Amino acid sequence: MSKPRSGERLPDAVDRLQREIADLHRSRRRLVEAGDADRRAIERAVHDGVQQDLVALAIDLRRLAGLIRPDPAAAHALCAEMEANVRDAIDSATELAEMAYPPLLEARGLTGALRSAAERAGVATVLDVHAGIGCPPEILSTIYWFCVEALSSASAGAQATISVVETDGALTFAVTGAGNHPEAAVDRLRDRIEALGGRLGLDDAHDGGSRLHGWLPLSR
Repeated sequence: MSKPRSGERLPDAVDRLQREIADLHRSRRRLVEAGDADRRAIERAVHDGVQQDLVALAIDLRRLAGLIRPDPAAAHALCAEMEANVRDAIDSATELAEMAYPPLLEARGLTGALRSAAERAGVATVLDVHAGIGCPPEILSTIYWFCVEALSSASAGAQATISVVETDGALTFAVTGAGNHPEAAVDRLRDRIEALGGRLGLDDAHDGGSRLHGWLPLSR
């Protein structure tokens, strides 16, 4: 909530505060809706991915039990097929885990996690990251998902620049040239960043792309 402004009339201050309260309610509602959407996405990923892979694996195991003695060659072929299915299940489980929290943030730091995200997105990305060590995990994960969301708007083969810089107790970060960003996605990012006391901006880039940028304090 903003502070009273010098020379502001009481009715104007009341109107402004009411608008800010309404904006806050809308922001909180969007955060709840986004959390529900994320949980639904995880449920679908479990049902359509990992669960189906495990069901198929159970069926294959029953088939294998019946082939070991009468048809060793078929049993061997089924084992190879099952190995491939297990690898698919592992990949699905890994992707599902990353939806909750990207493990590469802890294993490789912000730079490594962002490099991997850019590779998965198929975007040629220049990384200019000079922060991350000792930053709170909620700050790092917010910046990571900010960059992932920005890269998701880019077409395959596109180019982008990611910058993250720590200055004066805060992180400034930006993704430039990654395409146009849907309004709903920008609102979702803005809600999460503002919930941590930060700011988000979106500017048009000179080459027809865009520059999505933000600022987050390291302490509140």
